Amino acid sequence: MSIAKEPFGSMPDGMPVDIYTLTNTHGLQTRITTYGGAVVSLLVPDRNGKLDDVALGFEMLAEYSEKSPYFGCIAGRYANRIAKGKFTLDGVTYTLTQNEGDNHLHGGAKGFDKVVWTAQEKSDTDGVGLVLTYLSEDGEEGYPGNLAAQVTYTLMDDDELRIDYTATTDKATTDKATIVNLTNHTYFNLADGGAGDILGHELMIDADTFTPVDSTQIPTGELRPVASTPMDFRQMTAIGARIGQDDEQLRLGLGYDHNWALNKSDDALTLAARLQEPTTGRVMEVYTTEPGIQFYSGNFLDGTLTGKGGKVYHYRHGLCLETQHFPDSPNHPHFPSTVLRPGETYQTTTIYRFATI
Repeated sequence: MSIAKEPFGSMPDGMPVDIYTLTNTHGLQTRITTYGGAVVSLLVPDRNGKLDDVALGFEMLAEYSEKSPYFGCIAGRYANRIAKGKFTLDGVTYTLTQNEGDNHLHGGAKGFDKVVWTAQEKSDTDGVGLVLTYLSEDGEEGYPGNLAAQVTYTLMDDDELRIDYTATTDKATTDKATIVNLTNHTYFNLADGGAGDILGHELMIDADTFTPVDSTQIPTGELRPVASTPMDFRQMTAIGARIGQDDEQLRLGLGYDHNWALNKSDDALTLAARLQEPTTGRVMEVYTTEPGIQFYSGNFLDGTLTGKGGKVYHYRHGLCLETQHFPDSPNHPHFPSTVLRPGETYQTTTIYRFATI
């Protein structure tokens, strides 16, 4: 196993950005940059042992900073959407940056995807990793409280990419509670890394209910059964099998762009989803401690982005499986809480496990 560091350019203010290459003994390899903590590439073997990149992304730092649709990044301080950029906590109403119409998306105009993280290498007998840290100051993008965030990527020797998230709001510097919801926003294509669409991929999500959305893709607050709807992925189903049905939720999401409430009652690390691609035999299992997962079918990719190797990313050429707390949770008290108070520690884990069939 190995880890190597290289320069990846610099920001307009001169701050250097690095990229780290993590490799395990089976040849699995991922490259992660300190800009946004983005997974730039992920080499995974097919059933014949051929390694290919299964993550969408760019080759240059400037492309990430100027036009990335959250490729591979850490999304935060609050991943996903908050209605009208507002929430009330302890009797105080906070106004966040509105960067998707009237709503707040993925931490705002300069969320965790657009900052340079501090990196430290780590390694042990199980894998090689990268520990990324960032201090989000009180008031950043409208959020209360100083948030010390740490995201650790570990490429395990058993062919897992493990992501551990921790965060604290320090009572020594602020007494303010805050909200936090971190995820990784990698776009996957297990067939060809984004050269073709993902409609032939087969997906299982272990969820009996999902959170339907309104016309601005904000959850209505309902937990709706997936049974007898296009949202039912309790058995392996081709993504393209029902995506074109005349269904209200599919119209509102322009396809799949919804949160599923996972079948779990605690924060144990459990299987949330399984994705497989029949032609290559690649399989990706998603394990998480989180209560929800956002399945996004690449509905806003429109052919205007050219990625690694000259691949043009067209409509639905990648998909995301973002483990998370539910969107807009601060405005829905019956959703799992995303409040973090001084003295508490936010801690979640997600694992992407790779295999073949």
